[in-house]
Amino acid sequence: MIPYSIQVFAYKQLQSALKISAKILNFRQPELFSGPGSSLDLCDHIAKSGVRKVLLVSDEFLLQIGLLQPMIDRLESHGVNVVAYTGVEPDPTIEQVEAGLAMLRQHGSEAVLAVGGGSSIDAAKMVAARARNPHKIVHMGGLFRVIMPPLPLYAVPTTAGTGSEATIGAVISDPETTRKFVVMDPKLVPLAAALDAALMTGLPAAGTTATGMDALTHAVEAYLSNNATSDTDAEALEATRLVVENLPQVLQDGTDLEARQRMAIASYKAGVAITTAGIGWVHAISHNLGALYHLPHGYLNAIILPRVLDLYRPVCQARLADLARVSGLEGTDESALADAFIAHVRALNVQFGIPTQVDKLQDADIAQIVERAMSETHWNYAVPVYMDKSRTELMVRDMLPETA
Repeated sequence: MIPYSIQVFAYKQLQSALKISAKILNFRQPELFSGPGSSLDLCDHIAKSGVRKVLLVSDEFLLQIGLLQPMIDRLESHGVNVVAYTGVEPDPTIEQVEAGLAMLRQHGSEAVLAVGGGSSIDAAKMVAARARNPHKIVHMGGLFRVIMPPLPLYAVPTTAGTGSEATIGAVISDPETTRKFVVMDPKLVPLAAALDAALMTGLPAAGTTATGMDALTHAVEAYLSNNATSDTDAEALEATRLVVENLPQVLQDGTDLEARQRMAIASYKAGVAITTAGIGWVHAISHNLGALYHLPHGYLNAIILPRVLDLYRPVCQARLADLARVSGLEGTDESALADAFIAHVRALNVQFGIPTQVDKLQDADIAQIVERAMSETHWNYAVPVYMDKSRTELMVRDMLPETA
């Protein structure tokens, strides 16, 4: 068996190569429309591109409350035929993507418009990719496995969290194996996106909290990544500042358009940052807990994040201090600032009512979660600390619900 130290060396070499590749590829960003009403501006843009048949990918709830209708009406006013596929549910599955693909082919849609949270955008990415690629979704899992460019893809997020409108990734669930897998390819970045805070004012507090903490996790993991660059640092620090300043405000007043818009920008910037810098242990563990227990992704991220920051602290003190400074925290030196930032993340969780344990976590599942999280992290993420099996198990076990 290869010694673990040699395995870690191999992981680091792989991530260094990916960092060089990212610089060469220079991942593009979507053309951006921003501000209340910008979703309609995006519809005008789609019509001007010459598209005449669009598949709108969303969920049934957004259709029922009428959130999709203004965009459908605007597109149809330009002579664009719109067919809505609203079968996306949280943690979108292979089956949901294939159902959307069938509808796209049935109606001859030429482009895909995603409207919704990260689940809808991720599903739409894979519908657009499958429309042009003959291989199955599971064969696209991992890095750079989307061979042909997807159909033209556009995105309108209705939550401020995943940043999927800016990323190269899509997370899909496979119920048969109770696993989530990540498809990562620059071809999945939408051509254009709209950050429209007017679509987010009705988001319930629980959804606002989970997605907001997801955005914070993206920003923090990107900033602490070994693949961070000066560009991703700028995006991650600004995203961190915006979330820390505005998430409490939108939870206090969900109708505050300005704070909602700043949260949408934070989510987007964090998405831009992780596109190059990547994510880390928080997401790897969260993905695999979520696949088993079907809990909100951002909620799990919030529970895991302080534990991972404790792990990183000895090697990331200076960077944690930077995060503290942009968050408006004070400390006598870098050590105190690093501690202050980790403490502030824990304080936010308390303020937002996020628990420290995962109530559904079962001891019998820990070995599987650990194995899958390690596999995901070691081959995909440039984390500052690579945990071995025993250390990963300790972290996951620490989240077991407390017994009476």
